[in-house]
Amino acid sequence: MTSNRFAFFNGEFVPIEQAQVSVMTAALNYGLGVFEGIRAYWNADDGQLYVFHLREHMERLRRSCNIMFMNLPYSVDELYDLTVELLRREAFREDAYIRPLVFKSDHTIAVRLNNMTDAFVLYAVPFGQYIPGTAVRACVSSWRRIEDNIMPSRAKVSGGYVNSALAKTEALLNGYDEAIVLGGDGQVSEASAANLYIVRNGALITPPITSDILEGITRRVVAHLAQAELGVPVIERPIDRTELYVAEEAFFCGTGAEVKPIIEIDRRPVGSGAVGEITARLAELYSAVVRGCLPAYRAWCTPVYIDEGA
Repeated sequence: MTSNRFAFFNGEFVPIEQAQVSVMTAALNYGLGVFEGIRAYWNADDGQLYVFHLREHMERLRRSCNIMFMNLPYSVDELYDLTVELLRREAFREDAYIRPLVFKSDHTIAVRLNNMTDAFVLYAVPFGQYIPGTAVRACVSSWRRIEDNIMPSRAKVSGGYVNSALAKTEALLNGYDEAIVLGGDGQVSEASAANLYIVRNGALITPPITSDILEGITRRVVAHLAQAELGVPVIERPIDRTELYVAEEAFFCGTGAEVKPIIEIDRRPVGSGAVGEITARLAELYSAVVRGCLPAYRAWCTPVYIDEGA
């Protein structure tokens, strides 16, 4: 597998080995950073690497910075161009994952966000499946989702992913593939690092953005594809824990997870215990869209290489 060679760090492209920070960095000590996860997909037929919803991800990064008192000295257009340039330098001919990160770089013993120095780094790595397998077995975690008034749910804050790591680790150690986390009100929030949909009576149902979830870009894409392409209605409303057990279908979605079917929750089969029809059609459709295979959605995909087949 190809390894990554470069990073954009301290305002320039450098070898990845030179993109380093001190152990005294505030971001390392206190989790004071915000980030994005962006996917690029290799289309062998086109000889092209497509970045999915690049601009939307960078817009969300800037919103996270605003919440966390961070100054990002690049516009969305500049971040867009830097990402394309980085991928051209890497010359990946496989799927990749892009990580922009804004963080507090001061070497100080101080837990605060104001009057501190912000730094930016951008790198990319080859990347396949985030959740292995064609379908997953999930459990409801004993860990609750952090509430927005405790840690901003709609910002991708580095320190907040301790919550995700605890839930995911519990699930894995107990023999499951992924965790479903409840909010402070006891209702379904999301997975450890993905949004959640269930199917009931032929409609897609997902928790609202007020349920301490990340405002997922993939979540929004799935809703659009379900309605526009499959004619499936989408409903945002609270979901009780026991409703998970009577759902006809269920799946996770996210940049990392993509569209990942759930066939079991808390040792109860979801529906028939096999991947459902709506989920299967959405997974297939999503895969075609992100790889630039559907002309109607090609505008969502940023081509990296100037000459196709290069």
